[in-house]
Amino acid sequence: MAGPPRCELCGARTAPLRCPDCRLTYYCDVSHQQTDWISIHSHICHLLIPVLGPQPCFHSEKDRKHGKEQLLRRQESLIALALSTAQGFVWAGKPLEAIPAALQALRFSSQVFGSGSVQLVPIYLLLAEASTGTGHLRQAAKYLSQAQWIVLQTPGCSAALQSKLQRGLGLFSIAEGNLDQALYHLANDVYLATAEFGLNSVEASGGYLNMANIFFHQNKMDAANSLYTEVSNLWHDWLLSSLHGHQRVLRAQAETSPFSEDEEGIEDRMTKAQGEEGTRVLWAVLKVREQGPLQHPGETARVLHALAMIHYLGLDLAKAREVGMKAFDLAKQLPQQDSLETIGHLLELINAQFSHTT
Repeated sequence: MAGPPRCELCGARTAPLRCPDCRLTYYCDVSHQQTDWISIHSHICHLLIPVLGPQPCFHSEKDRKHGKEQLLRRQESLIALALSTAQGFVWAGKPLEAIPAALQALRFSSQVFGSGSVQLVPIYLLLAEASTGTGHLRQAAKYLSQAQWIVLQTPGCSAALQSKLQRGLGLFSIAEGNLDQALYHLANDVYLATAEFGLNSVEASGGYLNMANIFFHQNKMDAANSLYTEVSNLWHDWLLSSLHGHQRVLRAQAETSPFSEDEEGIEDRMTKAQGEEGTRVLWAVLKVREQGPLQHPGETARVLHALAMIHYLGLDLAKAREVGMKAFDLAKQLPQQDSLETIGHLLELINAQFSHTT
C-alpha cells in the first residue's frame, strides 16, 4: 500500500493541503504550496494529470507500446521544462525559486532514467548551485557528492559533463572561501571544455570568467585582465561566425522564396541556452570594463559589439540597437577604428530588421 502523501517541496509526511486543480500534489503548509507554484507548479499543473493520474487500460500490445512511448515523451517534456525553468531562475539570481523546479526535474529524471544515470548530473549541479546561492552549503555539498559519484561510476563519461562537474566544484569552493581549490577546479573545467569542444569554444568561457573574478578580487589585475579579454574574444568571434551564418540563411531564403518568412535554420545558429549564458557572461564582463580598474575602451567596445550581436540573434532588436550604438560611438573614439565598419554593418542589419517587423 502507498503511504500517506508527502509534501511536494520538503517531503514531510504530514501534507494536508492539495492542489485544487491537478489534485495530485500535496503540501505541508501554504508557504510551501505558494513557493512551488511560483517556481514550477503553475507551469506544469495541467501537464501532471496525464503523467501522474490514472493511466488508460490498453487491450493490445501495439496500444500498450504506443501508450508507454507517449508517457515517456510527456515525462521528458516535463523534465526539460522544469530544468530550463530552474536554470532561468539561477541565471536571474533567484536561487530559492530555482530549487522546487530543479527538484521536480530530479524526481521525474530518477523515474525515467534511474537514480544512477548521468542524466541526473546536470540537475544535481544546478541544485548545488541554487543551494549555494541560498547559503545552504551543507546541502550543496550533498548534491555535488551525488553528481561526483555518478560521474565516477560512469565509464566513458563525456568531457563535457566532467567539465560541468568541475565548474560546480569550483563555484562551491568559491563560496567556501577556498580560492586555491576553486582555481584548481576551474582550470580543470577549462581544460575539459576545450578538450571536448575545441580551444576557441564558448563552452570554456564560464571557467575563464570565474577564474578572472577570483584574480580580480585578489588584486591580480594582469591575470584578471587577460582572462576577461579571453572571455570577450571567445564570444565575439563565435557570435561573428553565427552572424555570418544567419546572413547566409537569409540570402538563401531570399533567393529561393523572397516572400518566405520561414526562419528555420536561423535560430539553430544559437540555442536559447547559449543566448542566455552568453548574455549573462558578457554583461558581467562589461560591468568590470566600465566600472572597475580594468577599464579599456577597446575591450569595452568589443564586449558591446558582442552584446549587440547576441541581442540581434536573439531578436531583441531594441536592446541590440541600443548596445550597438554605444559600441559604434565608443569605437569612433579609438585610435584604430578597424571595428567601425563591422559594427556599422550590424547596425544596418538591425535597422533593416526593424523595418521588416514594423
